[in-house]
Amino acid sequence: MVGQRFIALLENHPWFQVTAIAASANSAGKSYEESVQGRWKLSTPMPEAVKGIMVQDASKVEEVSAEVDLIFCAVDMKKEEIKALEEAYARTGTPVISNNSAHRWTPDVPMVIPEINPEHLEVIAQQRKRLGTETGFIAVKPNCSIQSYMPTLHALHGFKPSKVVVTTYQAISGAGKTFTDWPDMVDNVIPYIGGEEEKSEQEPLRIWGKVTSEGIVKSEQPVITTQCIRVPVADGHMAAVFASFEQKPSREEILERWNSFQGRPQQLGLPSAPKQFITYFEEENRPQTRLDRDIENGMGISVGRLREDSLYDYKFVSLSHNTVRGAAGGAVLIAELLKAEGYIQPK
Repeated sequence: MVGQRFIALLENHPWFQVTAIAASANSAGKSYEESVQGRWKLSTPMPEAVKGIMVQDASKVEEVSAEVDLIFCAVDMKKEEIKALEEAYARTGTPVISNNSAHRWTPDVPMVIPEINPEHLEVIAQQRKRLGTETGFIAVKPNCSIQSYMPTLHALHGFKPSKVVVTTYQAISGAGKTFTDWPDMVDNVIPYIGGEEEKSEQEPLRIWGKVTSEGIVKSEQPVITTQCIRVPVADGHMAAVFASFEQKPSREEILERWNSFQGRPQQLGLPSAPKQFITYFEEENRPQTRLDRDIENGMGISVGRLREDSLYDYKFVSLSHNTVRGAAGGAVLIAELLKAEGYIQPK
């Protein structure tokens, strides 16, 4: 599903053009249209420009990399296999922007939300030295669920969040499924998503970490605890957040920080960057998944229900589109940032 979302988002992109598609040996030799026949999961049609592209064998690294300036990677393989594949492509001098989790904790691989930690791109110099390449590298995007709530906390970072409790309500597309694929999710809630809670608690700390001579070292604060629940929604991850701060802000200060927050993508005017990154709704029943997941073309974060809490300082609800901002769209934005900052050049 993420691969298909990449294909859709790159249609008519002003900077990037899909010139090669690679997958497993089972799909190699077929046109892209043939390889996904009966399995196109998006509501929008397959772009005409990619239908006739012949799918290549992703394991033939030299052949594929010779045709492209950069690679977006979203594969279903074992973690060690993904690590090896992505490093092999990087060693050919090809930048790899990955949706996979395999390299999220590799010390010299930046895991980036472009509005939050663009300075982590500096670690690429260390990675290139390790891989023995002047132009290749790997950059990864984080777990889709944390992007529903981490930007809202980052905008308040000056008030030093100390304790955070989050429950995420995650769409079935996060598992690569539709309701047709997964009829058991109709009229159902599953209170478990394998590995998700550990990612949701730890990955924000790496994004808030620092670049050192040893790579990226994660932050120790805030302390985050989560529960991750699968809900019968097609797209969109919602988070219910409770947070305490070392320096408690006023409600007005929080709203001002959210409404005015801009990151490097907004400053650079990157093609996929939302103009208004965080949008606050005053209505008591917003944000709603179906109404608000596509805000800013699916790249914005929506927030609502900000209230003081009896146990924590504040509580609120936030929402992001999990396969756009949280997956393929977030990776495309990383690639745009890398190009704008000079890390990606035509071969």
